[in-house]
Amino acid sequence: MIDQTTKKQSSPWSWIPTLYFAEGMPYVVAMTVAVIMYKRLGISNTDIALYTSWLYLPWVIKPFWSPFVDIIKTKRWWIITMQLLIGAGLAGVAFLIPMPFFFQATLAVLWLIAFSSATHDIAADGFYMLALDSSEQSFFVGIRSTFYRLAMITGQGILIIIAGSLESFTGLEPMQFSVQSSNTVQTTLVLQPGDYNVKASDKMTFATFPSNLELNTNNISVDSLGKIKAFALEENEKNGFVTKEEDTSKLTNKTNESWWTKTISSPLGNFIKNTFGQKRIATVGGNGKTGNAGLVAVRLTKQPEPGKTVVLNSSFSKGDKSIILAAGERFVFTPENWNKPAYMVVQLDYKLKDQVKSEFKGISGNIRLAWSITFFILAGFFTLIFVYHRFVLPRPDSDHPTETQTAGDVLREFGRTFASFFQKPGVGLAITFMLIYRLGEAMLVKMASPFLLDPREIGGMGLTTGQVGLVYGTVGVISLTLGGIVGGIAASRNGLKYWIWPMALCITFPHLAYLYLSWFTPESMILVNIAVGIEQFGYGFGFTAYMLYMIYFADGEHKTAHYAICTGFMALGMMMPGMIAGWLQDLLGYNHFFIWVMICAIPTLLIIPFLKIDKDYGIKKKEVKNRKV
Repeated sequence: MIDQTTKKQSSPWSWIPTLYFAEGMPYVVAMTVAVIMYKRLGISNTDIALYTSWLYLPWVIKPFWSPFVDIIKTKRWWIITMQLLIGAGLAGVAFLIPMPFFFQATLAVLWLIAFSSATHDIAADGFYMLALDSSEQSFFVGIRSTFYRLAMITGQGILIIIAGSLESFTGLEPMQFSVQSSNTVQTTLVLQPGDYNVKASDKMTFATFPSNLELNTNNISVDSLGKIKAFALEENEKNGFVTKEEDTSKLTNKTNESWWTKTISSPLGNFIKNTFGQKRIATVGGNGKTGNAGLVAVRLTKQPEPGKTVVLNSSFSKGDKSIILAAGERFVFTPENWNKPAYMVVQLDYKLKDQVKSEFKGISGNIRLAWSITFFILAGFFTLIFVYHRFVLPRPDSDHPTETQTAGDVLREFGRTFASFFQKPGVGLAITFMLIYRLGEAMLVKMASPFLLDPREIGGMGLTTGQVGLVYGTVGVISLTLGGIVGGIAASRNGLKYWIWPMALCITFPHLAYLYLSWFTPESMILVNIAVGIEQFGYGFGFTAYMLYMIYFADGEHKTAHYAICTGFMALGMMMPGMIAGWLQDLLGYNHFFIWVMICAIPTLLIIPFLKIDKDYGIKKKEVKNRKV
């Protein structure tokens, strides 16, 4: 089905890793890096959540302009042009960060970057199908996913480290303090430390009290935690360390139920809960309790110059992530409040019973300069990627624009592209398959972390935040990556038709690992890691068939646009089940919820026998010839 006259001027290894790394970087910048940057620059959580959420829109609606990428110019031209535009946009963000109106201006440019990136995704996926034959597509499907995930890791890790390091170099000596949990020490909460004994100094530094805080692992009431946070917030607002934000939680009126709630969701929910819900004996303990918390005060040792401010951004540095900074991430010190204490609230995970230690670090450098340099580095990287791909990307003969002469021709071709997708043989079955293949996974992925974190008395595993981070950050990532690579190699050996059954089973049956955990709730972390590793490997391996089927079904005259439409159904298949996963779990309980997740595999297994797939699709050409001989 692939054009056999394709010219392979470059090894796929020379451009697939860099192409999909470049595809992932703008996405993680818009979705994650921008959020962290705005937080460091003092934008409120409300504004960050509201405005950065709109950056996701171009990826949601990209199927609607994908035909233009198919009709106008080549996919290679779109890739290179979008990479140049993304690089220019990143440079624009770097220029605008120091400006007084940086928030509005950088958001506008980031939206243009997001639009360019979504267009780049369309072209890159189309080019992948044009430049490779079916066996190469099978082999490299895991490789491309791996480098896309590496871009995610780079954006969420290395870029943030670079920005943090630049902040450190341009500011005061970092503020540091440690917190450790203890089974024996009795925590005494001092709300007003009084005299801090800060000596006059010609050198401006931060002084913390205490520099090493010990907290007892005994849980406290939620009301006690609220009083600690309220005291810290009141003092910090009074002294001008933080700006007062409107509390919108009281604006929600929960007493007025809608027609839908009264007539549909509540009766249905009660029926599901009473009929299928997991019956549990209520146990005393944990109710109304939360992890112990304490206060750490910080102040300057020298008055800033008139008109100057010192902004302190604090965060977790190293140690056990079961100890968190619950409040006080950002303070603004001025010539008026420098000699007053700013209060941070630290808290233990309520499941933590061991003796652990964590360190926290505060940076006060030139935040705008640091992030501006970081985005200039990103812009330079995309400029290099643009130049590299300008020469390295192959020029397949099948990569050519549709012949159009007028705007009317373009619009007619646009409509024909969309219509031709829904006129493909077996389109109904194909769309159904795309929507339900990950039905169980869509629900599991939303509830996996809450299940591991929730206490055992309500059916969870009772792990700490640090333990969950370790499980998913090491075993989970490694298993998922290996599953994708192995899946690609396997598919290139025997083809999609041979592997679609095993891979469909591999993306569903490993969910039994969570059913096992919910049934026996083992204490051993080795068993938890094995269960998560099995499930993640199965997902990585089984997802290969899903990707290959979308590529296979999209093949044809308008494969680029048709693949983008397929990815739209893929996103919908994850979004819709995920929206009701929490509601169902709350009604059923974790054990019965995971049984339901297993039942969700049945529709996929029932529809696979009716899918029409070329038995040679995805197999290496040599093996196909050997079969025929």
